Amino acid sequence: MGGLRTAGDLVARAQIEKKLKVREAKDYVARKLNVEPITLSDEYMMAEVRKKLDIGLITALTGYSKGLAAKARIANTCDFKINSVQRLFEKLPR
Repeated sequence: MGGLRTAGDLVARAQIEKKLKVREAKDYVARKLNVEPITLSDEYMMAEVRKKLDIGLITALTGYSKGLAAKARIANTCDFKINSVQRLFEKLPR
């Protein structure tokens, strides 16, 4: 499973944060992204999913989230606790 090209980054984060085994982490991420687990390793399909959900792409395209904005969308979509995102929201005025 690749990194940002597919869903390897999300599966790895699910493994670490949710303390899941690889298969469980893939199922968790697939459920959150509303795709089949086999789709997670398909570069083309994941590029489309990432565009649709606006959760970051391997290449920065105009009109899509990048950097911290993409991380915030990932945290929201997959229910992940991402420290940099939390610190950002703590510093924003309410």
